[in-house]
Amino acid sequence: MLPYVVIGAGPMGLCTMRRLLEQGLPVIGVEIHSNVGGLWDIESTTSTMYQTAHLISSKSMTEFSDFPMGDEVATYPRHDQLRQYFCDYAEHFDLYRHYRFNTKVERLEPSADGWQVTISHNGQTEILQASGVLLANGTLHHPKHAEFEGEFSGERLHSSLYQDPAIFADKRVLIVGCGNSGCDIAVDAVHRAKSVDMVVRRGYYFLPKFVAGKAVDTLGGKIRLPNKIKQFVDGLLVRLISGKPSAFGLPDPDYKMYESHPVVNSMFLHHIGHGDIKVRPAIESLTASGVKFINAEQADYDLILEATGYKLDYPFIDQAHLNWQGFAPHLYLNIFTPKHHNLFVMGMVEASGLGWQGRNDQAQLVAAYLKAKQQSSAKASAFEQRIQQNANKRIDGGMQYLKVERMSYYVHKADYLRAIHAELNQLKQG
Repeated sequence: MLPYVVIGAGPMGLCTMRRLLEQGLPVIGVEIHSNVGGLWDIESTTSTMYQTAHLISSKSMTEFSDFPMGDEVATYPRHDQLRQYFCDYAEHFDLYRHYRFNTKVERLEPSADGWQVTISHNGQTEILQASGVLLANGTLHHPKHAEFEGEFSGERLHSSLYQDPAIFADKRVLIVGCGNSGCDIAVDAVHRAKSVDMVVRRGYYFLPKFVAGKAVDTLGGKIRLPNKIKQFVDGLLVRLISGKPSAFGLPDPDYKMYESHPVVNSMFLHHIGHGDIKVRPAIESLTASGVKFINAEQADYDLILEATGYKLDYPFIDQAHLNWQGFAPHLYLNIFTPKHHNLFVMGMVEASGLGWQGRNDQAQLVAAYLKAKQQSSAKASAFEQRIQQNANKRIDGGMQYLKVERMSYYVHKADYLRAIHAELNQLKQG
């Protein structure tokens, strides 16, 4: 039997490799960097990590449930602690020997036996024949750049290239974008820069990392409320904890809680309240020395940093194979394309509180399906029919997610995991 190829050695790639091996399936892993860890290895050329980066969810809500982080690891771990965690995971489950490191995937093409995978290593090109391919190369690598009229003669860069707050020293800084990375970087900048302004075009819900001494994402009742009621109740709690954004000169969100990703940062509102960060409206145009805003105000800057997020990017395969529509592939359970039953997109999923365990559940489902398929099980055939029927069905829990690129593959955690587990149980029965 030809091997399956797993692309990527970040958390998604590692648990995918592990679960396929558990089913006795032949697997080859391909990783462009020299070690595991993916995004969290700041030394990787494809990492968009920065020196001060920490996890924005707590370790207990993010870790693999059967491989917990040590007590010595902080509640919100730093990037190097997470890199070590993934190295330990790979060692513990004996994954290293299944990977080819310093190896780039150049092209994927369907073949009579499955897929033809063209890879390159040290300038040499090789073709692997694979039964199937699992894309676990991550969702936060390809920067989404802002487009403005006019030209700015100063320094301009995307947050993907940001690493060290030393770049802000004695500069007038404008940060474009108010997501989690943008707010983290703004907090970095206030300690070095001459001034820090931030363009905030829409409203956000803001949460501190700790409430009553506990990580904010660990709080909540043990009884699951209906989605709409939880949305309402949690929205009220956020207002009680953080206040209305407009009290800080920020726009209030014109959508309900959970319809966009909240900002989790204990210091951002603090610095706005102290005047360290000045809120600016949308940009009308760039000038040689700075920016003209839509309220007709102008300001001069030395550095414009775009914290404008990322685009999904699978550059080695034609989008048609992935049933790509609009901002993202349309896949059953965010994994299975109706175009091919031997091609899987792993980790193309976001949900509040999903963590790596939710992604591990994805890997277990794919591994169970491939094992059933290997055994020519009728359950595999029935599952394939459900893929065809439900590829365009989004598990959103009734949430009206914002129609922005960042939210195009967002799901409702509880409903999504219930659907994953229901399919997994069906494949395992009998």
